[in-house]
Amino acid sequence: MSDKQKNEINDEEDEDDYIGPPIPNELKELEKSTQNISTDDHDKGNKEVEKVTRSKDNTDNDNDSSDDDDDDDDDDDDDDSKQIKIPIESQVSLNHGIKAVSALCIDPPGVRLASGSVDYDVRLWDFAGMDQTLQSFRTLTPCGNHPIKFLKYSPTGDRLLVISGMSQAKVLDRDGHELWECVKGDQYISDMVRTKGHTSPLTCGTWHPRQKEEFLTSSEDGSCRIWDMTKKDKHKSIIKCRSKNGLRTIPTTCNYSNDGKLVACACRDGSILVWDTRKPSFVNATFTIRDAHLNNSDTSSIVFSYRDTLICTRGEGIDETMKLWDIRAFKKPIHVVDGLYSRYSTTDCCFSPDDSIVVTGHSVRPKEQGGHLMFYNTNTFELLEKVKVSETHSIKVYWHPKLKQLFAGCGDGTVKVFYDKVNSQRGAMLCASKAHTKTKQMEMVPTQQIITPHALPMFRQDRNKSLKKRNEKDRLDPVKSKRPDLPIKSGQGGRVAASGSTLSSYVIRNLGLSKRVEDDQDPREAILKYAQDAADNPYWITPAYAKTQPKAVLKESEGEPQEKKIKFAIGQPKE
Repeated sequence: MSDKQKNEINDEEDEDDYIGPPIPNELKELEKSTQNISTDDHDKGNKEVEKVTRSKDNTDNDNDSSDDDDDDDDDDDDDDSKQIKIPIESQVSLNHGIKAVSALCIDPPGVRLASGSVDYDVRLWDFAGMDQTLQSFRTLTPCGNHPIKFLKYSPTGDRLLVISGMSQAKVLDRDGHELWECVKGDQYISDMVRTKGHTSPLTCGTWHPRQKEEFLTSSEDGSCRIWDMTKKDKHKSIIKCRSKNGLRTIPTTCNYSNDGKLVACACRDGSILVWDTRKPSFVNATFTIRDAHLNNSDTSSIVFSYRDTLICTRGEGIDETMKLWDIRAFKKPIHVVDGLYSRYSTTDCCFSPDDSIVVTGHSVRPKEQGGHLMFYNTNTFELLEKVKVSETHSIKVYWHPKLKQLFAGCGDGTVKVFYDKVNSQRGAMLCASKAHTKTKQMEMVPTQQIITPHALPMFRQDRNKSLKKRNEKDRLDPVKSKRPDLPIKSGQGGRVAASGSTLSSYVIRNLGLSKRVEDDQDPREAILKYAQDAADNPYWITPAYAKTQPKAVLKESEGEPQEKKIKFAIGQPKE
């Protein structure tokens, strides 16, 4: 066998014993060449190996870099494809009533919708239970004759906060039953710190995003109060809103940041105040802007972005603006849009789920028609889309991040739901495609009854009686009514009355005597009929003296007894 064949066999054995990926052929050739060269050329061979490996590494790096570039391009394409699309392809209309929908909220899972109006009613909608008729499953009036200003589901979705024109906020459960009510403050005390609750109508309210027992309310008494549902007698904390000159000002809207660390409110003097909840007290505001909006105008909405870096405020009345603020440079707005007329103090705005779009609605001026939703780019505040909602005002708007659907409350009493058939999921799409189930109608052939009052009893037919009369008649029948045994008591009509008037007589007659005595029998005759039997078969006294006195000896009478002497009283003469 030649040396070449031996080397090939050894190489094959080595390859069989080697565990892992195979060695490249280039390195094998270099290793064989290095074995044949002399020790003087050993360094030179090593350099060649290094050159080959370096060249190979460079080619691999080039391939990797090209792959990374391709991955980056793919990521860019994915980012472009992940860009939020405005879901306005299709719409569904929910009829709340005939008056303006001033409050609107959806629970976090997107299963139920709650709408409130100035007609004092709150309607609850269940998307999974509705069909194409789009009817609400419950209508309630939780606050009497007070218009509903704000509704908000808790972070867990099991409670509903109701803010109305009264001074007490209410918390309802998922089905609309009242769970909790805030305490009313003393309206004759001027210092709001010394009162246990609000003394004037509420303006806004919201839940804490992390704690399900805590919520925030604002009122026209110039205070914002934080409530804890575990404490019913008093609020947890109070925030007094002060204007630039130190006087009381009215907070028109309030909100939490998404992490719950900040509390922001907008006041009637045009200022925006932000407090840090991690501080022990709410005496001084962390951020303050005094001239954010016009004085004596109600800022209808203040909302944080999902990243808590931006704040959007919406003016109302004479202030027809919407402003975007950066919390990191909280001195002047970064974008302002003018000409957005708002008639209602509950007109709000909201961010898209990726914070790239700001949405708001505007009201219709007198003698005009067409309420629209305005979509603005967050970076440039450029108008992206203008969607007509109804012929009247567009008041409430909410972009649900999970359902990817838009909800808008209108001035004509309807709630518009916009969705995209491709990107949106569940929500209004469940009931929009569900056919209406018709109730099954039973066919019955009535039988005619012939009334013959003068017919014979065997041919006479009983008249049909009402169900009430039939039940009353069956009630009197102990068999049909399955009447139990009457209780044992004195008097007539019970089981005791059949055997006596008392319980002892009942026990004696039913349990004590084996042979009963009839009531109409003479008791002397009843006893004498046992006299002959007692003489023939004695049982008690005679057997005891049978051995000692076989014959009974009785004392014979000795005659008639002497007459007793008559006693006379003292002083009475004897005869």
